Amino acid sequence: MDGHFTGYASLFGVPDLGRDVVAPGAFAASLAARGAAGIRMLWQHDPAEPVGRWLTLREDSRGLRVAGQLNLAVQRARELDALLRAGSLDGLSIGFRTVRAQPQRGGLRRLEAIDLWEISLVTFPLQAGARIAAPDRASLAQDLHALARSMAPPRRPAPPSTRPGSRPAAILPAPSARFA
Repeated sequence: MDGHFTGYASLFGVPDLGRDVVAPGAFAASLAARGAAGIRMLWQHDPAEPVGRWLTLREDSRGLRVAGQLNLAVQRARELDALLRAGSLDGLSIGFRTVRAQPQRGGLRRLEAIDLWEISLVTFPLQAGARIAAPDRASLAQDLHALARSMAPPRRPAPPSTRPGSRPAAILPAPSARFA
């Protein structure tokens, strides 16, 4: 509803389809130099398609954990938000320059230091586990209820004569009425 999402843009120790394996700490210097604001959020690695901003980027024991917000003033970002909420899109991919790497057995390349330029929302990530977390259904339900409340007309108490179980005032005798 508001374009926020979280996930992992890269997982440590897991080979991608290009046979690269990112080592823990590989992002540290780049994140320290650029910060989240210096890393672009793109659609399919296209520099002509910025779609939002990264709120936090941090390494944890699993990989590069990200939190971002799509800019819903941008048409493409609204489309991506709808696809994310529907579960039709969940891929993330990093765009970087290799700073330091070591060859590994089996034709793998261990990336020890990389200069991170951008993180893209993608249809098919090069690293299978680089994914946006499924939206929190409880949070989504709360968002929908809040939206419904904001759109609903204000509730006013019904006048006494129209409350359920009461008789209309025209039928009730006036307090000073006399019956002959």
